[in-house]
Amino acid sequence: MTEGLSAVQEAEIDGTEGLSPLEKEVIASLRTCYDPEIPVNIYDLGLIYDIDIDPSGAATVRMTLTSPNCPVAESLPLDVQTAVASTEGITAAKVDVVWEPPWDPEMMSEAAKLELNMF
Repeated sequence: MTEGLSAVQEAEIDGTEGLSPLEKEVIASLRTCYDPEIPVNIYDLGLIYDIDIDPSGAATVRMTLTSPNCPVAESLPLDVQTAVASTEGITAAKVDVVWEPPWDPEMMSEAAKLELNMF
Protein backbone atom coordinates (compact mmCIF):
# COMPACT_ATOMS: atom_id res chain seq x y z
CA MET A 1 0.00 0.00 0.00
CA THR A 2 1.21 3.49 -0.81
CA GLU A 3 2.31 5.44 2.26
CA GLY A 4 -0.41 7.74 3.56
CA LEU A 5 -3.24 6.24 1.52
CA SER A 6 -6.00 3.96 2.71
CA ALA A 7 -6.67 0.72 0.83
CA VAL A 8 -9.81 2.31 -0.68
CA GLN A 9 -7.91 5.38 -1.89
CA GLU A 10 -5.18 3.22 -3.41
CA ALA A 11 -7.76 1.03 -5.18
CA GLU A 12 -9.41 4.12 -6.65
CA ILE A 13 -6.05 5.35 -7.94
CA ASP A 14 -4.89 2.08 -9.46
CA GLY A 15 -8.27 1.08 -10.90
CA THR A 16 -8.83 -2.03 -8.79
CA GLU A 17 -11.78 -0.76 -6.78
CA GLY A 18 -14.55 -3.36 -6.58
CA LEU A 19 -12.41 -6.26 -7.76
CA SER A 20 -11.95 -9.51 -5.88
CA PRO A 21 -8.66 -10.18 -4.09
CA LEU A 22 -7.78 -12.79 -6.73
CA GLU A 23 -8.43 -10.32 -9.57
CA LYS A 24 -6.18 -7.82 -7.79
CA GLU A 25 -3.44 -10.46 -7.52
CA VAL A 26 -3.73 -11.23 -11.24
CA ILE A 27 -3.42 -7.51 -12.00
CA ALA A 28 -0.35 -7.33 -9.77
CA SER A 29 1.11 -10.22 -11.79
CA LEU A 30 0.27 -8.47 -15.05
CA ARG A 31 2.04 -5.36 -13.81
CA THR A 32 5.29 -7.36 -13.85
CA CYS A 33 5.05 -7.72 -17.66
CA TYR A 34 6.59 -5.04 -19.86
CA ASP A 35 6.89 -4.37 -23.54
CA PRO A 36 10.70 -4.09 -23.73
CA GLU A 37 10.47 -0.91 -25.81
CA ILE A 38 8.19 0.95 -23.37
CA PRO A 39 9.11 1.47 -19.70
CA VAL A 40 5.52 0.98 -18.46
CA ASN A 41 3.81 -2.30 -17.55
CA ILE A 42 1.25 -3.74 -19.94
CA TYR A 43 -1.68 -3.27 -17.55
CA ASP A 44 -1.11 0.47 -17.20
CA LEU A 45 -0.42 0.73 -20.92
CA GLY A 46 -4.01 -0.36 -21.45
CA LEU A 47 -3.13 -3.57 -23.28
CA ILE A 48 -5.32 -5.71 -21.02
CA TYR A 49 -8.95 -5.52 -22.12
CA ASP A 50 -10.54 -8.14 -19.87
CA ILE A 51 -9.72 -10.64 -17.13
CA ASP A 52 -12.19 -13.45 -16.50
CA ILE A 53 -11.65 -15.89 -13.66
CA ASP A 54 -14.07 -18.78 -13.34
CA PRO A 55 -14.97 -20.39 -9.99
CA SER A 56 -12.33 -23.11 -10.48
CA GLY A 57 -9.58 -20.46 -10.76
CA ALA A 58 -9.09 -20.72 -14.52
CA ALA A 59 -8.25 -17.28 -15.92
CA THR A 60 -8.73 -15.94 -19.42
CA VAL A 61 -7.05 -12.67 -20.31
CA ARG A 62 -8.11 -10.72 -23.37
CA MET A 63 -5.33 -8.40 -24.47
CA THR A 64 -3.98 -6.49 -27.42
CA LEU A 65 -0.61 -5.14 -28.50
CA THR A 66 0.37 -1.61 -29.44
CA SER A 67 0.43 -2.71 -33.08
CA PRO A 68 0.09 -5.94 -35.09
CA ASN A 69 3.75 -5.48 -36.09
CA CYS A 70 4.91 -5.35 -32.46
CA PRO A 71 8.33 -7.06 -32.22
CA VAL A 72 7.21 -9.01 -29.12
CA ALA A 73 3.92 -10.20 -30.64
CA GLU A 74 4.91 -13.83 -30.18
CA SER A 75 6.67 -13.62 -26.81
CA LEU A 76 4.59 -11.11 -24.83
CA PRO A 77 1.36 -13.18 -24.75
CA LEU A 78 3.41 -16.13 -23.46
CA ASP A 79 4.93 -13.90 -20.77
CA VAL A 80 1.42 -12.79 -19.79
CA GLN A 81 0.18 -16.38 -19.65
CA THR A 82 3.14 -17.39 -17.46
CA ALA A 83 2.64 -14.43 -15.10
CA VAL A 84 -1.08 -15.09 -14.69
CA ALA A 85 -0.57 -18.85 -14.27
CA SER A 86 1.96 -18.22 -11.50
CA THR A 87 -0.55 -16.21 -9.47
CA GLU A 88 -1.58 -18.02 -6.31
CA GLY A 89 -5.18 -19.20 -6.68
CA ILE A 90 -5.06 -19.44 -10.48
CA THR A 91 -5.40 -23.02 -11.72
CA ALA A 92 -5.00 -22.36 -15.46
CA ALA A 93 -4.32 -19.37 -17.69
CA LYS A 94 -5.25 -18.61 -21.28
CA VAL A 95 -4.44 -15.46 -23.26
CA ASP A 96 -6.47 -14.29 -26.22
CA VAL A 97 -4.83 -11.59 -28.35
CA VAL A 98 -7.43 -9.38 -30.03
CA TRP A 99 -7.18 -6.37 -32.33
CA GLU A 100 -10.59 -4.80 -31.74
CA PRO A 101 -10.76 -2.21 -30.48
CA PRO A 102 -7.33 -1.17 -31.69
CA TRP A 103 -5.00 0.06 -28.96
CA ASP A 104 -4.72 3.81 -28.61
CA PRO A 105 -2.54 5.87 -26.25
CA GLU A 106 -5.73 7.16 -24.62
CA MET A 107 -6.14 3.67 -23.10
CA MET A 108 -3.12 4.24 -20.86
CA SER A 109 -3.60 4.95 -17.17
CA GLU A 110 -2.77 8.40 -15.86
CA ALA A 111 0.28 6.89 -14.14
CA ALA A 112 1.52 5.53 -17.49
CA LYS A 113 0.99 8.87 -19.23
CA LEU A 114 2.87 10.61 -16.43
CA GLU A 115 5.72 8.07 -16.66
CA LEU A 116 5.98 8.69 -20.41
CA ASN A 117 5.62 12.50 -20.07
CA MET A 118 2.43 12.52 -22.14
CA PHE A 119 0.66 15.29 -20.24
